[in-house]
Amino acid sequence: MQSFEIHITVTQDDLDNLNHVNNVRYVQWVQDVAEQHWHAKATKSMLSDYFWILLKHTIEYKNPAVLGDVLKLKTYIKESGGLTCIRMVEIYNENTDKLLASSETKWCLVSQEYMKPTRITEEIRTLFS
Repeated sequence: MQSFEIHITVTQDDLDNLNHVNNVRYVQWVQDVAEQHWHAKATKSMLSDYFWILLKHTIEYKNPAVLGDVLKLKTYIKESGGLTCIRMVEIYNENTDKLLASSETKWCLVSQEYMKPTRITEEIRTLFS
């Protein structure tokens, strides 16, 4: 399993009325890190031939993040087969290494040409193993 990480700093725009990171922002970050991972690993041909759609999303909130916190978003593919893969995202406070949220998402690979779900190729599967 290869993991991919990005680091972000919580800004005022990320906060809700309780001065914690808004739940909607966590969901956006889960999508952002997944997309960045795909773009970092996929070939130009893969990027032009395929895209991913989200089928199912679960997120568990463990601890709050606040203004100025530096966060580490770590993602990896838990399993892959057929048309879908299961992607994990873990969000940590970089300074304390405390887990703030974890997410499991089910993604489906779609052919750009046919605009229909397509089997995950071995070439794509090996990008993330």
